[in-house]
Amino acid sequence: MPEQLVLPGLAAKPTDRLFFAVLPDAPATAQSVAVTDTLFGAHGLSGRRLSPRTLHVTLHHVGDFAGLPNDVVARATAAGEALRHAPVMVRFDKAGSFVRRHRTLPLVLRGSGQVIPLIAFQYALGEAMARQGFRHVPVAHYTPHMTLLYDPRYVEAREVTPVEWMARDFVLIRSVIGKARHEVLGRWGLDVE
Repeated sequence: MPEQLVLPGLAAKPTDRLFFAVLPDAPATAQSVAVTDTLFGAHGLSGRRLSPRTLHVTLHHVGDFAGLPNDVVARATAAGEALRHAPVMVRFDKAGSFVRRHRTLPLVLRGSGQVIPLIAFQYALGEAMARQGFRHVPVAHYTPHMTLLYDPRYVEAREVTPVEWMARDFVLIRSVIGKARHEVLGRWGLDVE
């Protein structure tokens, strides 16, 4: 990929986001849509729902880039290929808004106590990334969650019908920023028992 000319003080605007994630299976996707529908109606929400095709649980944000950086993709791919891990149970039984400084708040699914295996997997992936030269890999303060929609209205955390699945693989995703389009660049099975 040719290098882009960037003038001092004028950084190129990021167009591509890379991240590792686990994806819900078809039944968990359907359960997530049902929870979204219930919360949407019960709280008078009007925000943008995420497409079922883009539902995911982020494990690690690799970075935002102006164009697709082949060297970073190669290192992330090497980290994914190197990781050996058992399948991971994902179980979310609460929903509520994440507070942030934007006008729209993400309404997310999260777990109340059954997320420790997912946190352990995220940590192991972070170690594999560090071995490939990724710096500042976030391993502390990880809150496993799946964003359902964005809305200006705050929704207090509440129990919901559990959404659960066995994650048997994980993926490296390229997201075109602002386009709600995801492309899977790599997929690795979780099969060590």
